[in-house]
Amino acid sequence: MSDFKLQHAQIILASSSQTRQDLMNRLRLEYHCISPEIDESPRGEIHADDLAKRLAFEKAQVIAKDHPNAIVIGSDQVAWREHAPQDFIGKPLTVEKAIQQLQANAGKNVYFSTALSVQHAASGFEQTLVEHYHVKFRELSLAEIQRYIEIDQPLHCAGSFKCESLGISLFEQMIGQDQTTLMGMPMIQLCRILRSLGRHLP
Repeated sequence: MSDFKLQHAQIILASSSQTRQDLMNRLRLEYHCISPEIDESPRGEIHADDLAKRLAFEKAQVIAKDHPNAIVIGSDQVAWREHAPQDFIGKPLTVEKAIQQLQANAGKNVYFSTALSVQHAASGFEQTLVEHYHVKFRELSLAEIQRYIEIDQPLHCAGSFKCESLGISLFEQMIGQDQTTLMGMPMIQLCRILRSLGRHLP
């Protein structure tokens, strides 16, 4: 596969996440979204890094198999509390579970392992990595938690918050090199990879 063809290859985001689409939109690149249908259950992984990396790779791989000439981007995020990288925090999906998650997070450090996989099947290109970010939650009352959930509706967010929205009010501190890692896709690393494939950013 020539560099010219890679420079002009279609870009596919292997995700149905609106947050990841919003992040991709920052790059002003034309791309398409296809939702990968994979089982996201853990398979005996003992660290959040391993689970996030496998899922990001599989998301990109399943789309790349059907679109070998496209540059496919997969990403996945796994959250975990301090001292427990094997106890994964998933999406709450219900208000009751979101309340439980935020009560458990209150006053603690919560870590995020965010994996990125970029694949181009026709040329054999594949690069998969994990970036890290963590936040320190302040102490939270039940009334604050309930009010936050009602306003922000973070039921499809690991850890039960949206840092790009009112979730910022839940924290004492945010620690990491790239805030988009916390949002669900490490954009500094993605830009680096896309530039290596001949894309002009900016």
